[in-house]
Amino acid sequence: MKTFKMISVSLIRNNDEMPILLEDGIVINQENTSRSWILELFIDQKHEDFFNELKTSNELFNAKVVISYPENEPAHFEVATYSVKKIGDHLSVLLRGTLKRARRKYAESLLAELIEDGLIGEELLTQFEKDMKTRPSLKKDKEN
Repeated sequence: MKTFKMISVSLIRNNDEMPILLEDGIVINQENTSRSWILELFIDQKHEDFFNELKTSNELFNAKVVISYPENEPAHFEVATYSVKKIGDHLSVLLRGTLKRARRKYAESLLAELIEDGLIGEELLTQFEKDMKTRPSLKKDKEN
């Protein structure tokens, strides 16, 4: 079993990306035969109803997670909500699922999209630097 620090997480449902502000979070590779992962989000209680609904429905959804360092490429998971528990003023939410696909080269994909959008020169460089910091979803991610 390997554990990693979760830097940021966004949930993707119906092509909409919803960032969740973390107090803290970890990602656990269970290294088992089903290749399952556990994501633990330590978040504000305002999300309690939302995650309880997801738990009740057993809905599978995608999560985009940056692990260990802010500049790392996001890892994409397909998960379901496993547990929602209050801890003090916060929630511990456990998501269980699998890594969707091998990570690809985010920078190259982003650059290709910006060029397709017609950006050139200084405008291209400025937008590329901005997007490398904020890591928006790529068009091809939204299509999958």
